[in-house]
Amino acid sequence: MEAKASAVEIFEVNFNATSIVKASGPLPEPHILTLSNLDLLSGRFPVTYFYFYRSSPNIEALKNSLAKTLNFFYPFAGRIIQNQSTNEPEIICDNSGALVLEASANIPLKNLDFYNLDHSLPGKLVSVKSELDFPLQVQVTSYTCGGSSMTFTFDHALGDASAFAQFLLSWSEIAQHKLITCTPDHSRHLRSRFPPTYHPSLDETFVKCSLEEIVNIPTRCILLKRLYHIDASSIRRLHKLACVNNNSKKITKIEAFSAYVWKLMAAAIDEGHEKCKMGWLVDGRSRLGGRQNQNTMANYIGNVLSLAVGEASVEELKQGSLSEIANNVQVSIAKATNEDHFLDLIDWIESHRPGLMLSRIVLGKEGPSVVVSSGRRFPVAELDFGFGEPVLGTMSSTVEKIGVNYLNQRQSAKCDGSWTVSAILWPELVAALETDSIFQPMCATHLQL
Repeated sequence: MEAKASAVEIFEVNFNATSIVKASGPLPEPHILTLSNLDLLSGRFPVTYFYFYRSSPNIEALKNSLAKTLNFFYPFAGRIIQNQSTNEPEIICDNSGALVLEASANIPLKNLDFYNLDHSLPGKLVSVKSELDFPLQVQVTSYTCGGSSMTFTFDHALGDASAFAQFLLSWSEIAQHKLITCTPDHSRHLRSRFPPTYHPSLDETFVKCSLEEIVNIPTRCILLKRLYHIDASSIRRLHKLACVNNNSKKITKIEAFSAYVWKLMAAAIDEGHEKCKMGWLVDGRSRLGGRQNQNTMANYIGNVLSLAVGEASVEELKQGSLSEIANNVQVSIAKATNEDHFLDLIDWIESHRPGLMLSRIVLGKEGPSVVVSSGRRFPVAELDFGFGEPVLGTMSSTVEKIGVNYLNQRQSAKCDGSWTVSAILWPELVAALETDSIFQPMCATHLQL
């Protein structure tokens, strides 16, 4: 353990070069892309994905393939500014370019602390300078072993995980000289009905807020950013337990996982709380794509996210079986997995414009809460940019203050059924998750480095 701590202490990254990569064209004439209502709800937080490789790229070839990719995803090379008349952000599609940083680390990949992201990411694998000046920022870091990492930081106004997945997958296809499988839809056509109308229950989940409220989000304590590996056998075991007495319902693996985490959370919070909540990010593309053809929005680039929220008493969670809690999870998620919910949400946002809006639990207004995001469709092993498949792909955020615990799940690069889980958690929940062998702190051994 001392050797590992020493390696973390001396981990340094030197930034060697900075360049701006523009789309190689031809492009549409410069124009303004108005954000949709769901874009406004997601806000302008930085979202970071990071991948690790055994080899290093040819930087010039990588930048050339990025330039070609930006031809198809030209808003990603634009600027996001505040419209002074509407007081809302908009994308200026003028090919200002994406920022590419080149860096070098003083250690081999196997010595990197993959578990404690607070040590590895800020100012090292993710630059903390002017993150939102460029809607897309890429950092390529080389290691003494010949390996590398690629870090992609997006302004959330550009899109959500599905949009970023399409961008990254298209880039990897172009880098491998393949035809891209996505024809991006930049229409941002998700507009409200007239007159806007919505179910009053949305007021219980979302709230209009001020910048001051976001800056001063109440936090009980410092949030820890950690990365975990979960074996396929553990996932199967949780799923089996969650399916007991739920034979008539198809409990998913992410629902079983959520039930397990929710139960642990109830045991970890202090006795002053009688209830706690869990939220799940829901992608609305298949819900808004039309009842007859649910693939019409598959290539939509932008934000199409909502948040389903469930509530349970601490005692109910402590005493309940995993299958009972999983049933609660499924029922809670189902409230947001339909077209009516998303149409109502778009109208709710319209009724509260202009201004900032967030979910209540993210704003820290709902007591102890955890949000789970499933990235099971997000490309991991597929992201080969011409120099080999990754050994690890996941996400995190440089945001320092959120009012909720957060877990992001995705398939591991080994494609063996195991998961990688990125976490932003209270210390008590970190301790609770690490009480057994399910949440294993990520290390080089898991990545076979």
